[in-house]
Amino acid sequence: MFTPQAAILTVSALVTGALASSQVPPSVHLDRATFFGNASGVVTQFLGIPFALPPVGDLRLRLPLPNAPYTGVHNASAFGPACIQQLEPPLPIPAGFSPVTLQLLAGRDGGAPIVDSEDCLSINVVKPASSTDWTKLPVLVWIYGGGFENGASASFNGSVIVERSIQLGQPVVYVSMNYRWVALFPRNMVHTLGFPGGVEAQKAGIGNLGLHDQRLALRWVQKYIHAFGGDPGKVTIWGESAGAISVALQLVTNGGNTEGLFRGAFMQSGSPTGIGPVAEGQPFYDALVANVSCAAAKDTLQCLREAPLDRLRTAINASPDIFAFQSLNLAWQPRVDGAFLKDDPQTLVLQNSVAKVPLLSGDCDDEGTLFSLSTSNLTTDAEVRAYLAANYFKSVPSADIDAILAAYPNDTAQGSPFDTGTLNAVTPQFKRLAALQGDLVFQAPRRFFLQQRAGKQPVFSYLSKRFKTLPDLGSFHGSDVDVIYGPSDMTDYLIRFATHLDPNVGASADSSASFADSSASLFWPRYTTAAPQLLTFLDGAVPLNISLDTYRAEGMAELTRVSLAHPL
Repeated sequence: MFTPQAAILTVSALVTGALASSQVPPSVHLDRATFFGNASGVVTQFLGIPFALPPVGDLRLRLPLPNAPYTGVHNASAFGPACIQQLEPPLPIPAGFSPVTLQLLAGRDGGAPIVDSEDCLSINVVKPASSTDWTKLPVLVWIYGGGFENGASASFNGSVIVERSIQLGQPVVYVSMNYRWVALFPRNMVHTLGFPGGVEAQKAGIGNLGLHDQRLALRWVQKYIHAFGGDPGKVTIWGESAGAISVALQLVTNGGNTEGLFRGAFMQSGSPTGIGPVAEGQPFYDALVANVSCAAAKDTLQCLREAPLDRLRTAINASPDIFAFQSLNLAWQPRVDGAFLKDDPQTLVLQNSVAKVPLLSGDCDDEGTLFSLSTSNLTTDAEVRAYLAANYFKSVPSADIDAILAAYPNDTAQGSPFDTGTLNAVTPQFKRLAALQGDLVFQAPRRFFLQQRAGKQPVFSYLSKRFKTLPDLGSFHGSDVDVIYGPSDMTDYLIRFATHLDPNVGASADSSASFADSSASLFWPRYTTAAPQLLTFLDGAVPLNISLDTYRAEGMAELTRVSLAHPL
């Protein structure tokens, strides 16, 4: 939390140090305040700016409130703390896992430990150093993923995106924010600071606090982004995994009315998924209030607001995580609360409650491999069936489960990593579970969403097969984040989409030129129901081609039918 005295002392030291090195730090004026940031080559960063009142004390478990008008002098040279979260869990690696893959995963886990706090609702802006309050550049707003469990805006280098946009001659402003979401699992039950469940949460209108945080951050962008050289009328929201699901839910809320907050959406591995009502979280809420000695309180929500944070943190770090046995059965995900989400998101799509803005959505080929490492103890058909029935399809008729299993047989040649034959059979049922879980949570919802929206608004889709030769995991979930923050040709498509709402506009006509030398790209056709074409990202001498979104049609159709009738 900023205090005038601390801010002035910190900024005084920052300016003094900068003057000593003959460099004055860049500054921006917001309201009656001055924020000093960082200069780094052709980009300037302003980090850790609060966009809401700290959700602490009596504001814990309440809707976010806008920050008061800024005054004074502030140091915006460092990221703010992440929101309270689980310690990132180690992957449950089965015996015999490839050393090559282990080395790659270890590299992805590098970096400084995440510092978290309840006072975490801050926003970051990275802009071209040359931009001013009259340049009116397109704006990319990044929403990070992490299974609604962990993550931080500080983990992503927005300078990569802005620097590449300058190289392309299509400069953009990059924005990222923190939002509440952390899961608490007292006694293997779940509750969240960002997504509380139960009747109490529903009555108080706080069922999807993390989504409200994101919406408030988007309103901050509308109010202030012009000071950084951005155009509030040219905002594209962009996310991956839980971040992409968040983007999708921002599309379907409010009857599809964007309130002018954004004009385009870019989603990596996340779409509107089938989810149940907030009331389904009642057992989890009851377990939480009992665990923190609030069960006898007249107002259990108020009791939770006053509970010591260390008691909540202990429950977080002792809890199951996204790589636990329950895997993608995300009990801590957003739920239908009657306010932000008035119905199951897939039902909202059928009701045409979708923002009519250009959409770009895609998946990695092997979305389910990472999330199937925790089920290595499932080795028989009977065990897989029992797991699915208990974990994903609790109220689904047996005949429907049988139909799904028939469409996803225990045949390593049909499993994920796809198109690898008998290779990568980490355990007897690994490839089958990887195929099924990846399609259930990622591929089938994307296909359903795009088939419903094609013809109603501009739609583009992709499939990433990069990292395809990686043993055991293939083109795993999140591998396209490495690609787009590379930067790479995917970065160029993103920048052109944000600039023109079409990933093709502004590309070089010379498709033979390398990424390093030009913005050359393969033409990306729109996705239609008659021709559901995917731009496919590949490794090797031919990095791009066009394929059809018709693979595993029977299986995905069954998964979609079941999820519409029985939201997860």
